[in-house]
Amino acid sequence: MDYIERSYRQNHRQEDLVHFQLVVKETDLDIGVRKERFSPELVEWVAETIQACRKPLEDYIQKDQAFLTALTPYPVLPDAPGIVQTMAEAGRLAGVGPMAAVAGAVAEWVGKSVAKRSRDVIVENGGDIFVRTTRIRKVGIFAGESPLSNRVAIEVRPNQTPLGICTSSGKVGHSLSFGKADAVVILSSSVPLADAVATATGNLVQTVEDLEGAIEFASQINGVTGILVIKDDRLAVWGSVKLLPINA
Repeated sequence: MDYIERSYRQNHRQEDLVHFQLVVKETDLDIGVRKERFSPELVEWVAETIQACRKPLEDYIQKDQAFLTALTPYPVLPDAPGIVQTMAEAGRLAGVGPMAAVAGAVAEWVGKSVAKRSRDVIVENGGDIFVRTTRIRKVGIFAGESPLSNRVAIEVRPNQTPLGICTSSGKVGHSLSFGKADAVVILSSSVPLADAVATATGNLVQTVEDLEGAIEFASQINGVTGILVIKDDRLAVWGSVKLLPINA
């Protein structure tokens, strides 16, 4: 697969980190590490880490192909590998299929691995982010055609991390959504859970009148710590989300 620049990636990139991109089959990651930790050897090692993450998932799907297409919570086999069980549990809590958590699961696996080599790390996978930081950071929000797109950012403090920040949109990207939200952003210490809940919450938003119900739904899920929903020129926020102007 060839690498294609994703313009929204500018929203999470940090000036003090070195960002690089890796593509392994369907996995397309943007990774930021401390400058003194970056090296060609690190890039090669991260590529191997991505492959090690994908292999048990790919092997499991060969045995249980319904796992790949399930759109509702799916019971996995007792001997399923850890990443599969994590995705299935995230889907169960959110009420969606396990593949709704795949991008977050990969981001978390790779992020936790890279965090052993860099105290500050950001891994972004299709709008789903793992972050660990030693300083306050801002992560900008891309919300498609909404006038709020690229106008607001979420502040991330060190004591919140490791943190998952996952975005789902009914208008942007290739991921399946049954809703029309410009952006649903979920915060959780579990990146797979944030990913699955973002998908489930986004499915509920057709108009601005659905914002309150979407917040109510997501806020009831154990493990969700913050919610931001954007539809047209309106937004709703819940939990530990501190919004900042994008250029402040």
